[in-house]
Amino acid sequence: MNMLRALAIRLLQGFLLVLAVVVLNFMLVHAAPGDPVETIAGASGGMSPELMAQLRSQYGLDRPLPVQLGIYLGHVLSGDLGYSYFFNLPVAQMIFERVPATLLLVVSAVLLAFVAGTLLGVLSARRPNGLLSQCITVLSLVGFAAPVFWTGMLLVLLFASVLPILPVSGMRSADSVGASGLTDMLDVLHHLVLPTVTLALVYLAQYSRLARSSMLDVLGSDYIRTARAKGLAEHVVLYKHALRNALLPVVTMLGLQFGNVMAGAIIVETVFNWPGLGRLAFDSVLRRDYPTILGVLLFSSIVVVVMNLLTDLAYRFIDPRIKTA
Repeated sequence: MNMLRALAIRLLQGFLLVLAVVVLNFMLVHAAPGDPVETIAGASGGMSPELMAQLRSQYGLDRPLPVQLGIYLGHVLSGDLGYSYFFNLPVAQMIFERVPATLLLVVSAVLLAFVAGTLLGVLSARRPNGLLSQCITVLSLVGFAAPVFWTGMLLVLLFASVLPILPVSGMRSADSVGASGLTDMLDVLHHLVLPTVTLALVYLAQYSRLARSSMLDVLGSDYIRTARAKGLAEHVVLYKHALRNALLPVVTMLGLQFGNVMAGAIIVETVFNWPGLGRLAFDSVLRRDYPTILGVLLFSSIVVVVMNLLTDLAYRFIDPRIKTA
């Protein structure tokens, strides 16, 4: 009963947070310079003032901002994200069409960064002053300091001209359009390699440093010394006793940084022309497409809130003390 009550409270808090984010995003997007009607007019080669005024009236841009906000909130609460000014398609439809590509990229990058970073942190903590630990530390610092777009462009240059063994653009090859089954899956995975590595490198460095620090703290605990005194094998001490407690800070970072990974995906999808939400958001910002921008931001905020909730639930499986409490 207590767990259900806590879950209900968290869901209510998440709903109120998303609602506040929607209002803030609406105000910031409309406060930014630029006019979507003028952008549409420029893309179409020019419009008469009468037609531009008609478009502003059709999109509701001629109304006071509080009125626009109230209408937009009513539509969002009813599940209607509106129509794109530029693409002339339902925003919800465009988002759902691109969600699988973005989730595939983000989840792959997060899993790679989490698993590889944690393993590197554990290996580094076994012998903190050893050569392997020093090399991992240097690589982590380099990976953390390198901007995502810089890493992506270097990989594009490397695999486009020097080692042309991996595709550097798109999600599928032109000659595999319409393919199905194993052939299509392998083609998508082939295109996924470079975007995933680019997005994962920064977070892999953070997870490895955090896992190393957490493992060093745990390995100095009394129960670890007791486990070693009992004659348990070193891999049992590391991976069964120490790693489970050392994972808590890493899991916390994983949940809190999921929003940053979504933001990084915008840059990566732009560099590699990956057909996901990031590319859609980038194109929408250039075209001042307010409904599409707000729809992408709303979806991203919901994902972040859900990930924070799942992080809290994951604590109960990692640390029995939290479950007991």
